[in-house]
Amino acid sequence: MLQLNQASLTFNEGTMDEKKALQHVNLDLNQGDFLTVIGSNGAGKSTLMNIISGSLLPDTGDVLIDNNQVTHLQEYQRSQLIGRVFQDPMAGTAPSMTIEENLAMAWSRNKKRSLKPGVSKKRKSLFKEHLETLNLGLEDRLTAKVGLLSGGERQALSLLMATFTEPKILLLDEHTAALDPSRAELITNITAEVVKKFKLTTLMVTHNMQQALDLGNRLIMMDKGQIILDVDGNDKQSLTIEKLLNEFQKIRGEKMASDRAVLG
Repeated sequence: MLQLNQASLTFNEGTMDEKKALQHVNLDLNQGDFLTVIGSNGAGKSTLMNIISGSLLPDTGDVLIDNNQVTHLQEYQRSQLIGRVFQDPMAGTAPSMTIEENLAMAWSRNKKRSLKPGVSKKRKSLFKEHLETLNLGLEDRLTAKVGLLSGGERQALSLLMATFTEPKILLLDEHTAALDPSRAELITNITAEVVKKFKLTTLMVTHNMQQALDLGNRLIMMDKGQIILDVDGNDKQSLTIEKLLNEFQKIRGEKMASDRAVLG
């Protein structure tokens, strides 16, 4: 469902500030894979996410989604294929619009545009049905402005907007990092349920190593723009934070930086 072949990107090439953000990265995700991505600050996690979404284009290499070449497509051209939830709960929604208006915009993402009203009686019923799965009571607040929602409610809505059209790829960009622990746990649980329900091919970047171990069927560790560890199946289930840190030291010959980007 997703392929990166020898993807590389260098920022400020040929200057004192040159940084190799991605170095010949190869990655293959099958339909329904749930991949978690960890690594310290500057490891290349965000760059990997942005290369897939199209907000950055690689210097070299290819990106394919569902066997279709998308390497040179801009972000808006890939939007029909990709759903994305950002770290900032304010980023994925329009605060001055209502819940039902936000959902209507998301619903039309991969559909042919028309002059029909975005919020119809039939769609309201559909939106309520999807909102009920969040167990937050939002189905009874369709006409409420999204800007009035709490951070957790807004992030749950962003997650629903990114997934209920069943995109080819779901990108979760540290989507619980800005929430308090109880809300983060709520969104983590909703994430697991939604991904399972729609069988979405998912890539999740996280600062929290335990979250990366608990979610998904596969885990990669990045460092200096490279994938240095790729674990799936039973091997992933047997991993612990201590084992991950030991693996990093074994591969790199040094300890992984103990910052919030690693341990959460």
